[in-house]
Amino acid sequence: MPTIYVINPNSTEAVTETIDQAIEPLRSSDGPGIECLTLAEGPPGIQTQRDVDGVVEPLLRRAAALENHAAAFVIACFSDPGLHSLREQSARPVFGIAECGVLTALSMGHRFGVIAILPVSIRRHLRYYGAMGVTGRLAAELAINVNVVDLANQDLTRSRMIDCGRALRDAHGADVIVMGCAGMTKYRPVLEDELGIPVVEPTQAAVTMAVGRVRLGGTACSFGAVE
Repeated sequence: MPTIYVINPNSTEAVTETIDQAIEPLRSSDGPGIECLTLAEGPPGIQTQRDVDGVVEPLLRRAAALENHAAAFVIACFSDPGLHSLREQSARPVFGIAECGVLTALSMGHRFGVIAILPVSIRRHLRYYGAMGVTGRLAAELAINVNVVDLANQDLTRSRMIDCGRALRDAHGADVIVMGCAGMTKYRPVLEDELGIPVVEPTQAAVTMAVGRVRLGGTACSFGAVE
């Protein structure tokens, strides 16, 4: 069965496991298959621009080895490392969770807010929103100051995400929230319950788009694989 490969570009298996659990409702007996993979060559967490740049080559190599069995690829990091390079390399549809998460949020509300893990991530994300042309719809992005590995501390992470979500809603006017790290997946239900507004988990958003494209017979984008 053709498979959608969801590649976690960091080396933390716990993050891949939470992603796998989050996308379970999107699996079906009639396919496509969905498989979550960990990039062993990646850092424990992708938190800086250097981390982003450093995973592109190993990510491309891993995807190339999977190309013949792939229906689509999802890059499960909110910095979308290697997104455009993989689109050039692959003949399959390629989705980045940041791009998909933001596009999904724009269909659910007028102004979106983003919860980041660290302040250093925000500058990088703002550059990306500018490239996407969506800064006019961005309410704000706030950081919880918890690194990727420590997201497993559920009490701390939950509390800080709720505080950031409330600030984005009440002080900045966000009417939909995007979770700015794949490692946050398990906190979406409680965050949505606490805030009372839609919360987008970006890996779910990206895999949803990938499943739709594959089931409808989607191919790579027009700016994808080169001859």
